[in-house]
Amino acid sequence: MNILKDTDALSDRPVHVIGGGLAGSEAAWQIARSGVPVVLHEMRPVRGTDAHQTDGLAELVCSNSFRSDDAENNAVGLLHEEMRRCFSLILHTADEHKVPAGGALAVDRDGFSKAVQESLEGHPLISIEREEIAGLPPEDWDSVIIATGPLTSPDLAEGIRQLTGEDSLAFFDAIAPIIHKDSIDFDKAWYQSRYDKGDGADYINCPMNQEQYFGFIDNLIDGDKGEFKDWEKDTPYFDGCLPIEVMAERGPRTLSFGPMKPVGLTNPHDPQTKAYAIVQLRQDNALGTLYNMVGFQTKLTYGEQKRVFRTIPGLESAEFARLGGLHRNTFLNSPKLMDESLRLKARPSLRFAGQITGCEGYVESAAVGLITGRFAAAERLGNPLSSPPETTALGALLSHITGGADEKTFQPMNVNFGLFPLPDELDHRGRPVRGKERKQAQSRRALTHLEAWLNETA
Repeated sequence: MNILKDTDALSDRPVHVIGGGLAGSEAAWQIARSGVPVVLHEMRPVRGTDAHQTDGLAELVCSNSFRSDDAENNAVGLLHEEMRRCFSLILHTADEHKVPAGGALAVDRDGFSKAVQESLEGHPLISIEREEIAGLPPEDWDSVIIATGPLTSPDLAEGIRQLTGEDSLAFFDAIAPIIHKDSIDFDKAWYQSRYDKGDGADYINCPMNQEQYFGFIDNLIDGDKGEFKDWEKDTPYFDGCLPIEVMAERGPRTLSFGPMKPVGLTNPHDPQTKAYAIVQLRQDNALGTLYNMVGFQTKLTYGEQKRVFRTIPGLESAEFARLGGLHRNTFLNSPKLMDESLRLKARPSLRFAGQITGCEGYVESAAVGLITGRFAAAERLGNPLSSPPETTALGALLSHITGGADEKTFQPMNVNFGLFPLPDELDHRGRPVRGKERKQAQSRRALTHLEAWLNETA
């Protein structure tokens, strides 16, 4: 699939994109596709972060999953499809580097990052500068996208705070461990996707009986946790990425109804015995040598992670390629501070994209980068761009960030059908459709409206 757009540069003035993560990479790509030059500024390796392991663009610092790829029944799957139709670099590259993950879209993280970087480096309208932008960008940069994500450099973050007059909100985002597959005991573990989705064997499953489960819960709660710095102590967690031990503290059976639920799985080693709980591991690289622990983001100390997680049946001798961790995430009160095209009201030459806007998730961050890039390119070319309809996943996410949410209680949000207007379709009894039928109706409408919007803005 060729996702390049054959066009000459229509402007000599570049758009500056600060941050080479998913959002910044996607924004730069969309701008360049429109024929506008881009300078992409990435501070690594000049200045590292507590979460990144490499200097690569679009590095995935947490999970390798882009979550559900079901465009018919799942809002993030629908967002995938909308982004594909918008010639997304991130989704195209994810499709090229996917690994087995049932109904989800997961990628070989190293291959994915390398391919995104090569695409950006190879585009004639994109220049990549490895440098830290310390503080606010120069005034003569008349079009800037700040896509620095949860790990914005302190100097730039301080500049933004001074400009907006707002204290950025903050929460903790946790990272799950990654395990070498050859250290897993397959006399206890087995391959199977829940309800045999995907290829039917996309996950490794480790079963627990009731006694093992409650002992594990006690270990999670009692285990030594990482110490917080003074400035971190009052930072809340984001509910969509809670540490496994924080979930355990909410009730002894919380995990058995969450990431450790045993439904849709049968242990081939003991098919007559129903597991009380099951730990799942998902392939993390193309070679299939690394697997990450699904839902096991954690703030346990490294030593405690090894001790506690090796009590899981099948993981007694587990070797860890990466242990879990925790980093502070920051975001702006976007409904108050930004306009409908993601420009900062206090300085309209600045746009924001990605997690710093208050969206949550890989796909959502890239999606906001896609939208912001298109806004910036259209402005540079003198062709103002209308927002995608609120009936689309792109439009619903944008609307939430820029005004759909209450600025007094604004919190990061994954895309979900609750952000969409209700469909007009009725069921066979003449009543508004509900449940699965409602989601499918919202998805059909979204793709129809997206195509109309793309045709209008072509």
